[in-house]
Amino acid sequence: MLFRDLSMSIFSGDRIGLIGPNGTGKSTLLKILAGLERADSGDVSMKRELKVGYVPQTCDFPDELPEEILLKVLEKDKNLQDYEKEPLVKTWLSKVGFKDNATSAARLSGGWKKRLALAKELISSPDLLLLDEPTNHLDLEGIFFLEKFLTKEATTYLLVSHDRYFLQNATNKVIEIDFSYPKGIFAIDGSYGTFLEKKEEFLKGQLERQRSLASKARRETEWLRASPKARTSKSKARIEDAHELLEELSQVKQRNKERKADIDFAASERETRKLLVAKNLSKNIEERILFHHLDFTLSPGTRIGLMGPNGSGKTTLLRILADELQPDQGTIKRADSLKTVYFDQHRTQLPDTMTLRTALSPNGDFVVYQGQSIHVNGWCKRFLFSPDILDMPLAKLSGGERARIAIAHLMLEPADLLLLDEPTNDLDIPTLEILEESLLEFSGAVVLITHDRCMLDRICNLFLALGDPSCTQLYADYAQWEMATKTIAQPTKSKEKKAESKAPIKTKLSYAERKEYEEIEKKLAKLEEDVQTLNRLLGTPAVTENAEQLQETCTTIALKETQIEQLYLRFLELDQKNS
Repeated sequence: MLFRDLSMSIFSGDRIGLIGPNGTGKSTLLKILAGLERADSGDVSMKRELKVGYVPQTCDFPDELPEEILLKVLEKDKNLQDYEKEPLVKTWLSKVGFKDNATSAARLSGGWKKRLALAKELISSPDLLLLDEPTNHLDLEGIFFLEKFLTKEATTYLLVSHDRYFLQNATNKVIEIDFSYPKGIFAIDGSYGTFLEKKEEFLKGQLERQRSLASKARRETEWLRASPKARTSKSKARIEDAHELLEELSQVKQRNKERKADIDFAASERETRKLLVAKNLSKNIEERILFHHLDFTLSPGTRIGLMGPNGSGKTTLLRILADELQPDQGTIKRADSLKTVYFDQHRTQLPDTMTLRTALSPNGDFVVYQGQSIHVNGWCKRFLFSPDILDMPLAKLSGGERARIAIAHLMLEPADLLLLDEPTNDLDIPTLEILEESLLEFSGAVVLITHDRCMLDRICNLFLALGDPSCTQLYADYAQWEMATKTIAQPTKSKEKKAESKAPIKTKLSYAERKEYEEIEKKLAKLEEDVQTLNRLLGTPAVTENAEQLQETCTTIALKETQIEQLYLRFLELDQKNS
């Protein structure tokens, strides 16, 4: 049973973050709302002719060009004329960042497939967009893009994510599915930060309720044991009330049980101050320089976050540190008998037919952890698995549950140096928090690649920025790296704008068309700003509690978005004529 008697509502303007421990059915709920699966019981009531878009965790495409895929989506749209479809496709590909449309969609990276999937769903203007782990496969640059893109292009959506910074920046309502709550669900209007505050208040209140019930239960239990000689109707009623009280106490106790994975990395207790020294490292891939003249030292307690876009060499550097690849230039000096554990983002795929028992304890019924022999029943409980499901095939486990198995393997190896490549993929928020605490307590060195900004901010005390071989720098904290990134990007943009303003527009346009072409960008910026302001108004009581005002605001947003679409089409038309 994933969930039962679950009730929730989605209103226009809701930007909902759906969270909860792995295995609570978040992805299944999205599929039910998308019409891809049926609920065992209950109803999903939707507004008539509601259009729902759905972007799954993993996006696969046939061997076709991105433009062809989007054109197929528009084939069913009877409201569009044929001549309108191609410009609309180009508009949406441009919106999600495509510049080269000549690459087959089947050969795109995971991040670009995710962008194409967004365009594929949004091009048909859905009323509700459902997104399952949209930040998976995206680097930090991609996540920054997605935050801005969703705010601008999607007015109502429900997304599943464990990225806490993304939830804070991209949602205005948070819903958690968890058996810790009386109805199995807890929903709060507001940011993720507000949700955490309200959740803490609720759980404290529920704990107080347990104490109060326990006190009453002690008194009633004593009365029941007294076995009064005569059972009057009044005493019979009290007996019934006492049993109800005990049942409620049992339920509240069950909800208040804290279920967290027990993660603790085994350090080798090495006292050497220098575990690894890298000097003058350089690496080229297919004649492209990833990094050169790279120097750093790893000591116990050093926790480096590797920063940079996909393809900048983060995983390559990790493999060099793991001694799986050799640098083209430079040296790496390792401490004697250095114990290195490498967590690969493309971790070995365990076969679906393998049982959980074999996956967790491949050498029999016992594992050896920190010198102690632990039975598989106890080992599985550390990772929130019940011994009852040890013979279940892995095919029935969620991605997050499989990720916990990978961490279980990692913990069995004593280490001086942990090399972690995207260890957060598929982990739920409670497990992420425990993983963070374990890494903070780990006495060795850590080199970490992750797109989880919250983890980077909490864990790392040094940041190494890759991506520009001429300027590979170390930063003291995440905020310093972020500030430097913005500072570098800003002058580039201003130079581009100056260059654009100086560049003469080709004379293929008439004077009137040239003036129109120059003004479109300003008009688009103003309209988009208006839409953002109106969307913010949708979340205020002044609008939501006034049906007439709500309708008027929604109508205005729709009109302005139509104007934006028309201006984009006109811009592309003039741009094509001008080229």
